[in-house]
Amino acid sequence: MAEIVRGGRNLYGIPVGMLMTDSRFPRVPGDNGNAATWPFPVLYRSVPGAGPGRVVRDLREEELLGPFREAALELERAGVELITTSCGFLVLFQRQLQAALSVPFLSSSLLQVPWLVSLLPPGRRVGVLTVERSSLTPAHLAAAGIRARHRVAIVGMEEVGGHFAGVILEDRLELDLEQARLEHERAARLLVERHPEVGAIVLECTNMPPYADVVRRATGLPVYDLTTLVRWAAAGVLPRRFG
Repeated sequence: MAEIVRGGRNLYGIPVGMLMTDSRFPRVPGDNGNAATWPFPVLYRSVPGAGPGRVVRDLREEELLGPFREAALELERAGVELITTSCGFLVLFQRQLQAALSVPFLSSSLLQVPWLVSLLPPGRRVGVLTVERSSLTPAHLAAAGIRARHRVAIVGMEEVGGHFAGVILEDRLELDLEQARLEHERAARLLVERHPEVGAIVLECTNMPPYADVVRRATGLPVYDLTTLVRWAAAGVLPRRFG
């Protein structure tokens, strides 16, 4: 019997689409914007005018939801099977963008927090490291399904030095990797010193996964980020063969 395949678009075999902020800062392996991070093809779309500082500090629905929606629809029309983003603060658009799409949409690594809470032993809670604590509001947490009963502990990178956060939020062209590693180690240690009951850590920022192992070694705790979320979701749409 003949095996017939049908066309209709220009690209095939790309399971994940990535909505990118309008930025130029360095993206090292582990960063969502470095294609070498992923074990599968990723299709990128940059959203003009959505600079990282603006998305973190001043994400206005009336100005940026439309451009993000159009970029997401372009990715869907290109044939991707799930869509994610390059900033955890875009969780504020989770509901609106998911409503516009017919494929799964993962706005933020923060979506993992309620699930992780359900897995931890009694008395343990989830810790979050974020690029800027002062900008992470109750509205962001609520959009991720995080409630007061989840008792999330949060530390921001601005609390341990300004280099990493400054490079990202001010879109600088040079990143000192050793300084970034040291700041992540300090932030991780600060988190568990303040909250020794933390049993797992989520990295909010999509530029933090390159330092996940630093955080893990500093705390001895499991660490989750955008890469763990997307790899989990992608496992449901990628072919699996047994035997």
